[in-house]
Amino acid sequence: MKIERLAHVGITVRELPAALEFYVAVLGFTIAADRPDFAFDGAWLDSPQGQVHLIVTPATPPGPANHLALQVDDLDEWTAHLDTLEITYRHLTYFPAAGRQIFVQDPSGNTIELNQPTPTGATP
Repeated sequence: MKIERLAHVGITVRELPAALEFYVAVLGFTIAADRPDFAFDGAWLDSPQGQVHLIVTPATPPGPANHLALQVDDLDEWTAHLDTLEITYRHLTYFPAAGRQIFVQDPSGNTIELNQPTPTGATP
């Protein structure tokens, strides 16, 4: 018995258009075509590793400890991309077990971690 992969993660957002702009245009997700017609607004987004489900709940603020972490291949390219778009992010001190990380917030205030692990045996 094992977990094969993360199927999806749900993220509450205040406004769907701003959230879609961020997750699609900035982070590169694609909009999934198979979202059922729920009684609430939202969107499903695809990535090669699973889905992100955006759920519109204007009265629910995101919690400061909740975050979505995305493993990236080149953190320097991501910081240059964010700089080009004038999106603010913060670096976190290097941690041997975690590698290099930056944190950015979506338009609703949800924290997104971009993480580039240190290859086994390498130094930062």
